[in-house]
Amino acid sequence: MISEIKQFIESRDALAKQALVQYQPIVEQFITENRQDSNRISYNLDFMLDFCFDAQMLLLYRKLCRHLYSINPSAAADYVTAYREMWDEEGMQFGNNKKNVS
Repeated sequence: MISEIKQFIESRDALAKQALVQYQPIVEQFITENRQDSNRISYNLDFMLDFCFDAQMLLLYRKLCRHLYSINPSAAADYVTAYREMWDEEGMQFGNNKKNVS
């Protein structure tokens, strides 16, 4: 049973690393080209959220949230809330839940 759990965690981590490789150039393109399509940004954030247990993916997610904030602050706040509900109920990664996050 323990070896199965270990194998599951290793597979999950490997998948997160693959996702990071896929999403990194997309996020960089959104930012460097200052893309304003909030629907496309949201689409990517929706899928990235599943991998935010990984610290590097979380940094990428936060980076794209900050970019979205300049376009649609309300949507960006919704993605911060979605992250907190899924991965960070105590507010440790995106800061204290009582503070505004940008």
